[in-house]
Amino acid sequence: MTAGNALELFGITLVGATPENGKKLLLTIALVAVVLSFSTIVRRMLARTPGERLGAGKVRFWSRQAVGLLAGAILVLGIVSIWFDDPARLTTGLGLVTAGVAFALQRVITAVAGYFVILRGKTFNVGDRIVMGGVRGDVIALSFMQTKILEMGQPPPVNSAEPAMWVHSRQFTGRIVTVSNDKIFDEPIYNYTYDFPYVWEEIRLPVSYRDDRATAETILLEAAQRHAVQDNEIPQHHIAQLERRYGIRIGDVAPKVYWRLTDNWLELAVRFLSPDHGTREIKDAMSREILDRLDQAGIGIASATYEITRVPVLTVEQKGLSA
Repeated sequence: MTAGNALELFGITLVGATPENGKKLLLTIALVAVVLSFSTIVRRMLARTPGERLGAGKVRFWSRQAVGLLAGAILVLGIVSIWFDDPARLTTGLGLVTAGVAFALQRVITAVAGYFVILRGKTFNVGDRIVMGGVRGDVIALSFMQTKILEMGQPPPVNSAEPAMWVHSRQFTGRIVTVSNDKIFDEPIYNYTYDFPYVWEEIRLPVSYRDDRATAETILLEAAQRHAVQDNEIPQHHIAQLERRYGIRIGDVAPKVYWRLTDNWLELAVRFLSPDHGTREIKDAMSREILDRLDQAGIGIASATYEITRVPVLTVEQKGLSA
């Protein structure tokens, strides 16, 4: 039944329940259903796109982001057009909604803002290896409010960092961690991949001052030259892009050994370039080769031990006991 334009149920007038609002509600439901169905179909089509060619994963990622943004814009504009056909009502409604949302959903709004900052600022892409919110790993998904990261272990120098890790190297732990996008406003984001997908690495070797340190240096250098990334292996467009965007020259990337004097031994540190993925395999191969060649050369690895070179003479006197 209707009383004027309002609907009645068992003699009770339902506030705001008018035939006009009922039509608007049906149109809203239809609009949401159509937009979500279209978005789902397009996303599934993109997921089936062959990904063998270089960069196909990032193309699919950005295509899905574009579809999500387009669907969101259509929904917002469509719902506003359906419910606020009067500009005066639109202004009043937007003021009330904005005030309520700003108060109740501060973190959500910040997370959504972080999403647009990530896209606009090109902070990272799907597949990039990053550190965000204290989580190290590869980005596997990005939504309006959250970023999903496939977690990796921590290298030995940062094993004490939170959270605790049982994998002591940059390999996956198997956990998928969800991080809020608002973290980009609170702390720095470390990206191992963007623009220059290589990182500098070092292997340190303590050598006794009595051993052949020149031979030890040669062993370290040759192992790095065989297994690490060399200058001619870096695509020139990576170097050109880095110089064009930031004015940075990476200089000579050939492996080099540095010496450091300590109280106990000579520390040799070989510095070399490694890809953002696969560092552990490179360091493992280098360590095996270095150890074998050190054994062949008769060079030991120094350690913090004490060596007793002379024992003083001890005199023991026994005095008689009186009864």
